[in-house]
Amino acid sequence: MGKTIISYILLFVVLVAAQAVVFNHICLFGMAVPLVFIFFILRLPVGIGINTLLTLSFLLGLTVDIFSDTPGMNALDCTILAALRNPILRLYMPREDDLANTIPSMKTLSPSVFLKYVVTATTLYCILYFILESFTFFALRQLVLRIVASTLLTFIFIVCIDSLTSLKSEKRL
Repeated sequence: MGKTIISYILLFVVLVAAQAVVFNHICLFGMAVPLVFIFFILRLPVGIGINTLLTLSFLLGLTVDIFSDTPGMNALDCTILAALRNPILRLYMPREDDLANTIPSMKTLSPSVFLKYVVTATTLYCILYFILESFTFFALRQLVLRIVASTLLTFIFIVCIDSLTSLKSEKRL
């Protein structure tokens, strides 16, 4: 139990530091911004309590907001993503008993289920983030391009990070 908590604290710190130092400075073609810190929310165990999940997600977003100078945007978006995380996962895995103590990853879920889960969650997060950032629908084409490009870039980074962090000892469903 203690080893798991330490690994999640380490994941939290590494993802926030990477987002603040590296990923906030990447903007491909003026459109795509990788938002890889949401991997922490996606990686939390499915059986975690909703209050704990919402609190951890809010703290993650608030921490990224502090380092990114985005007043409350990530805190709100992370909290909404956390609230919708389990329903998104249930879209692709309807059997509740299979999800009891699962840590979502490519190895524990089937690759197709995990990839659909990550794409859906990343798309939702990018939609929320960029609508709050622009706070207008006047440049709708640019908004849609930023959402699509950032979703693709974030998805690629999250899949790469998952393949690096998944343990061989994780049980597959």
